[in-house]
Amino acid sequence: MTRFILQDQAAGLRQLAGLRALDTGRVFTIAGGKSRVGKTSVIVNLASALAQNGQRVLLIDENPCHNNICTSFGIKARFDLLHVIHRDKSLDQVILRGPDNISILSAMRGIQALSKLDPLEQNWLIKSFSELADTVDIVLIDTAMTGTTHVLPLSLASEQILIVISGSAASLTGAYALIKIMSQEYSRQHFLILVNKVDSETESLAIYQNLFKVVRQYLSASLEYVGYIPNDEKLHQSTQLCKSVLSIFPNSQASTCFKYIAQNILRSACPDRYDGGVDDFMQRLIRTSLLSMDNFTV
Repeated sequence: MTRFILQDQAAGLRQLAGLRALDTGRVFTIAGGKSRVGKTSVIVNLASALAQNGQRVLLIDENPCHNNICTSFGIKARFDLLHVIHRDKSLDQVILRGPDNISILSAMRGIQALSKLDPLEQNWLIKSFSELADTVDIVLIDTAMTGTTHVLPLSLASEQILIVISGSAASLTGAYALIKIMSQEYSRQHFLILVNKVDSETESLAIYQNLFKVVRQYLSASLEYVGYIPNDEKLHQSTQLCKSVLSIFPNSQASTCFKYIAQNILRSACPDRYDGGVDDFMQRLIRTSLLSMDNFTV
């Protein structure tokens, strides 16, 4: 019964979206309440599922060089967003081409510098990103799980926020803290939830329900369950091989789940007020990077 209730809730939100699934230029920030929830693995494989679905995907990585998106693909980034800001390189020269025609932009140093840019530097960066509008359908942003993360401005500049959780108490507590500050202080009211590292769908729904009940009781925010990723040995093997599980184990349980989640996020509603797509993303990010994060901790 619980499963049907959750599916009906998600279906109702999607109906509000109308033809939203056909839109392009969507930006999703992927966040986690705590580290070790498998967030980067989720992003790498979700990007592969979206690319196989015909979407042109750009991954923006806020993480340092260890355990980041490039490492997951077995490639190395020589340049990053800061080189674009300094006009040492063009954005096209900095963006890497990964498997499945997925594009990757290392951006940690550049994102940290956004709040200090002068007007000329801001305009140059905004112009550079606006040129991506015709070549990118989906942007997925992997936020860092460190003290230097800019998860707040990245999330506020994005259309949707997808929070990856697991069954641990620390993960649920961190996810709740993230939702609380964004909903109470910055008026973000809708969040996508993905449950990772579980043994069954039943377990994932129970974990989601625990978070859903607490959020419904104490916050004026809505959650949308988009799916789960199982503990699958094929997923672990693909990670060790620096490949997506969909590329080498397309019939695995994990691959099936990633395909399902990709469809769900493409159809997901966006009740929060939001203007603009990829072309306006950098302008929004520069603006939100000026927000004070002194009291923002997860």
